[in-house]
Amino acid sequence: MGERKKAPFTKAPKTFAEQVQILKGHGLIIPGVAKAEFYLSQLNYYRFSAYCLPFEQDHATHKFQAGVTFDDVLNIYIFDRELRLLLMDAIERIEVSLRTQLAYHLSHRHNTPHPHLNPAIFGHTGRYQAGIKKLRNEVRDSREDFIRHLDRKYQEELPPIWAVVELMTMGQLSKWFSNINAAQDRMAIRKVYGLHETVMTSYCEHLSLVRNIAAHHARLWNRQITKKMKLANQGSGDLLQSFHRLPEADPHLKKLYNTLTMTLYLMNVIAPDHNWKTRIKGLIETHSIDVRQMGFPADWQSRPLWRQ
Repeated sequence: MGERKKAPFTKAPKTFAEQVQILKGHGLIIPGVAKAEFYLSQLNYYRFSAYCLPFEQDHATHKFQAGVTFDDVLNIYIFDRELRLLLMDAIERIEVSLRTQLAYHLSHRHNTPHPHLNPAIFGHTGRYQAGIKKLRNEVRDSREDFIRHLDRKYQEELPPIWAVVELMTMGQLSKWFSNINAAQDRMAIRKVYGLHETVMTSYCEHLSLVRNIAAHHARLWNRQITKKMKLANQGSGDLLQSFHRLPEADPHLKKLYNTLTMTLYLMNVIAPDHNWKTRIKGLIETHSIDVRQMGFPADWQSRPLWRQ
């Protein structure tokens, strides 16, 4: 069978005023036309329309449910933007903590500032070589003063591990950690967080994807995240009792609740005085969010990590 012939894209660009009229034609209530035009001039109609989907009664015609207003959709958009900022704040702290623990334990356990240059410390040769190549490129392209100084002054192929970890993304950290050869080395790092190594690796890989979504200003609210994380079956009782465990086929398992729960658990470990939980709960309350669309269980506020 041959490829399906593609049709040309014939839709003409619309003015902001025309975009408002399209939304009104679909049944969206817009009391303040000037306000709607202003927001569409800043948000992009295509981005805004993604937040309209749950309010549609018929996706084919984009007909809205009765009584839905422009502000109802805008409220979800603002919530999602603020949620991304809160998640990015937590992810930054977790990423910095993991960099610190990886550098500290490997350098001390092997008594060298350059454990990353010893392939015997790591397992899979191909993954190790790919990681080293990536680090070489990062060091070569870095404009960080501390990296440029270390690279110029010292003869080793790469700067010490406590410097190069500052160039690693969450995804790279996950790959370096999971490729550590000795179980004792991995344990020294993971026991700081009270997680099994497969759970920790899975969460880091998952969080790397979530971070990329948030960093590119894409929608997190009600999103199904393609890369699920492994849920812990041992360790902290509060964490185990706070997860929402669902059948593998349930689409809610791919939504944000368990991500937020694991993130909250790690925030409790690395930043005990944080107010992240209060900020998340306050954000949900302020915007009157139906959290079921984010995979939250009905009793989430009574689960140990989320209780006041």
